[in-house]
Amino acid sequence: MLDAAIDKVTASGERPVVHSDRGGHYRWPGWLTRIANAKLVRSMSRKGCSPDNAACEGFFGRLKTEMFFARDWLSTSIEEFVAALDAYIRWYNEVRIKSSLGFRSPVEYRRCLGLAA
Repeated sequence: MLDAAIDKVTASGERPVVHSDRGGHYRWPGWLTRIANAKLVRSMSRKGCSPDNAACEGFFGRLKTEMFFARDWLSTSIEEFVAALDAYIRWYNEVRIKSSLGFRSPVEYRRCLGLAA
């Protein structure tokens, strides 16, 4: 998955932050080399410092509540799940408003700050 993500962001010229926890696989030399070669920034929370994780944990908590737990996935294929996940993330970024962003979606908020085209 990491290699596919790197291929995609490298082609687009983007350099997103790669968020991970403190799991051993995120400290594996092969992972670190791939991240470094792609010039990506790692975000690994410090032990016992929950604010580092808050944004990602909050998003994944909402994703599970709003999308995942609301459905029976037993008869869903991998392709159908990926499509549903992609649709949710697009909806979350482009349509779903947040009061903390001035009742704008994340994309609208970034546009008003001049950070997105």
